[in-house]
Amino acid sequence: MEFQGRYEVDATPESIFDALTRPETVASCLPGCDSLEPLGDNRYQATMTIGVAAIKGRFKGTVELRDLDRPSSYVMQVSGRGNAGFATGEARVTIEKQDTASSISVQAKAQVGGAVARVGQRLLAGTAKMIADKFFACLRKRIEAASDPALPGS
Repeated sequence: MEFQGRYEVDATPESIFDALTRPETVASCLPGCDSLEPLGDNRYQATMTIGVAAIKGRFKGTVELRDLDRPSSYVMQVSGRGNAGFATGEARVTIEKQDTASSISVQAKAQVGGAVARVGQRLLAGTAKMIADKFFACLRKRIEAASDPALPGS
């Protein structure tokens, strides 16, 4: 399965990169994320509960950030296994400064197996897009609120 997405955020590439590489921010914005615990050296143990059509499962695995080039890009490698199957994948995240905002581009490839793979590529791709859209909407809201000087604590 392949996924591509592009998201606009009214913030600098530095603040976006920092938010995307901060585990507590990622965990709080990622739908279904139960925990994201540091293992050291940009590696994390993740536990997620995800549903695709009638198949719902809890997955436990690892997330590794590599090729970090602050503030413009990094690669995220994931692997997980659970009662509904397994998933492995890689995503390249690129952040580019635009006129008054920045754009985040995501290019990802994943392989899934087990019961979750039987629902079909179309449903898997739709679920991946829905999760990514919700994640980046939450991230955008947090970053933009944190950088708004009119808000208390900014």
